[in-house]
Amino acid sequence: QVQLVESGGGLVQAGGSLRLSCAASRRTFSSYGMGWFRQAPGKEREFVGAISWSGGSTYYPDSVKGRFTISRDNAKNTMYLQMNSLKPEDTAVYYCAVIVDSSWSVAYWGQGTQVTVSS
Repeated sequence: QVQLVESGGGLVQAGGSLRLSCAASRRTFSSYGMGWFRQAPGKEREFVGAISWSGGSTYYPDSVKGRFTISRDNAKNTMYLQMNSLKPEDTAVYYCAVIVDSSWSVAYWGQGTQVTVSS
């Protein structure tokens, strides 16, 4: 079992930045690919990006490419999501997850953190 705890969400104006963190409970964190997802009210959960176990590869959908950056510190069992140039449509609950394959299948979810971008 892996427990994931997100933090860093909040209210920000459009054009601003936030950095989310995801702390993992297990020292085997460095063995896992990790990802971020988000869910806005009334919408399906959406893939935001992923990072390989080593941090050497990252993947983003077009909706956030160039604005969001995922990184990880395996020594601290922590993953980060740096979000720049935020837009009101980025408003959602953001979840971190353990990724198990190239289809972004998830083995474990965090509890989520709210990000609200005002216009």
